[in-house]
Amino acid sequence: MLFAKQTAVVHGGGGAIGGAVARVLAGEGARVFLAGRSLARLEAVATDIRAAGGQADIAQLDALDAAAVDRHADAVAHQAGGIDIALNAVGFTHVQGTPFLDLSLADYEHPIAAYTRCNFITAQAVARHMVRRGSGVILTLSTPGARLPGPGYLGNCVSSAAVEALSRHLAGELGAQGVRVVCVRPHAIPEALAHGSHTREVFAPAAQAAGTTVESMLDGAAAGTLLKRLPTLDQVARSIAFLASPHAGAITGTVANLSCGLLVD
Repeated sequence: MLFAKQTAVVHGGGGAIGGAVARVLAGEGARVFLAGRSLARLEAVATDIRAAGGQADIAQLDALDAAAVDRHADAVAHQAGGIDIALNAVGFTHVQGTPFLDLSLADYEHPIAAYTRCNFITAQAVARHMVRRGSGVILTLSTPGARLPGPGYLGNCVSSAAVEALSRHLAGELGAQGVRVVCVRPHAIPEALAHGSHTREVFAPAAQAAGTTVESMLDGAAAGTLLKRLPTLDQVARSIAFLASPHAGAITGTVANLSCGLLVD
């Protein structure tokens, strides 16, 4: 097993991506600590993991609360003997599809403040423990908006670009201490909608303005990629698990492009 005797912390562990990654990590032997705001959703993921023979613990936690996140990381490290892998898969509902001239300052600032704050907080909490042991992997999530010119996605664009920049800088700060940092940039995942992803709420206004459904809008997005499809939840989860594994031990300070060719690096 790839992650036997390893400990993983997944913030946003009750969400579509966080839950999928947690199931894969646990299936490969990791003990997974799920953190998030909804106990019911966390318990649903933990129940799946335990039913498959894995280990999962849950904690209701606000990733914007630095003191609470620190306490949780300390408790995990004390209980499990350390932290090997950490993923921030926290999502925040925010405004998309509003043109710049109509966008309020508050709607622009919200995703930037939320995503940069929570990624800083969760990364710092686990990094303190990883540095002491001289090893660890921190994983973050962004979106193709980091590289797209718009229109109508300014808050998403800037927040995604900021998370990618934060990840690169952390890789530079922590690399000499044995900690890898990798950002993952998946395109929209249609099946995540059925798993309660916040993206339905995010995409709905833009779809409504275009006179279509979120599902139809995603079909159109697939047509704009080189592969003429969008990534599956399993592909994204297993790619993240690979990046957390020893097989990817030479990878740090980069963004893994899972956009199916919407963006070409």
